[in-house]
Amino acid sequence: MQKVIILDGGMGHELRRMGAPFSRPLWSAEALIKAPEMVVQAHKAYIDAGAEIITTNSYACVPFHLGDELYQERGAELAQLSAKLAAQAVSESHRSVKVAGSLPPPMGSYRPDFFDTAIAQPVTRALYEAMRDDVDLWLAETISSLAEFDSTAAVLRDAQKPVYFSFTLDDDSATPQLRSGESITAAVERVAQSNATGLMFNCSIPEIMSTALSEAKRCIDSLNCDLQLGVYANKFTPIKTTQDSRSQEIEMREISPEGYSKFANAWHSQGATIIGGCCGIGPEHIAVLSEWQESTFSAR
Repeated sequence: MQKVIILDGGMGHELRRMGAPFSRPLWSAEALIKAPEMVVQAHKAYIDAGAEIITTNSYACVPFHLGDELYQERGAELAQLSAKLAAQAVSESHRSVKVAGSLPPPMGSYRPDFFDTAIAQPVTRALYEAMRDDVDLWLAETISSLAEFDSTAAVLRDAQKPVYFSFTLDDDSATPQLRSGESITAAVERVAQSNATGLMFNCSIPEIMSTALSEAKRCIDSLNCDLQLGVYANKFTPIKTTQDSRSQEIEMREISPEGYSKFANAWHSQGATIIGGCCGIGPEHIAVLSEWQESTFSAR
């Protein structure tokens, strides 16, 4: 099987753990404003742990977190800074690491009912234009619905760098589906018609990822298309459809680095070739993933 590429873990919770400036609703954007050197430090922690792709700290550079006034004043500037800080971390590490430009949900995570293309698409485009000179690939994250995918895909249609779309799943569903209730098959079919290099699942509980991967792999094989698969799960308890990620604290649970690597091994057997972590998955988890990668593939 193809060797796994190691993605980084969650930036927001790592910055918070480090003691960086951090409050709601600004979330990880506060460190960009007040302590950009700590953003570089967080990126380096993931690189040192073995991440081969790091993700820009642009997830909160949207009106949902910054507020309309601060977004209009500094949203694009902060997104551009996030890309430059990630590139700086790679340069100073002297390692071969790629920078993924994070394109977050413009209207908040987990809530497809909040989505409005007319409002969201200009935000995505502004972030895309702010970061495109300093990233190696694009990672549209935590997509909750096909409407959100369509909006983001339209912005990335002419991208000259690899594009990955990552969907968040309904944690409470007995069968894997998007948080909108739409199917994995419909998502794969839509991504396969785009310019995407890969499809991922993120910011959902680890247990649901395996069934989603299996369904996605079956669909990709039936379509005879060449999409990479990836996973980066979170450490949250299941997230409800009424969750307000801007103001409500989500309860964390304990998942050890070794426990997370067992999930990763299963995901790889189901076709995932890019594996990392989302909220609550830190450098210690990525280090064990890197060790697992090395031990699994070094003898092949």
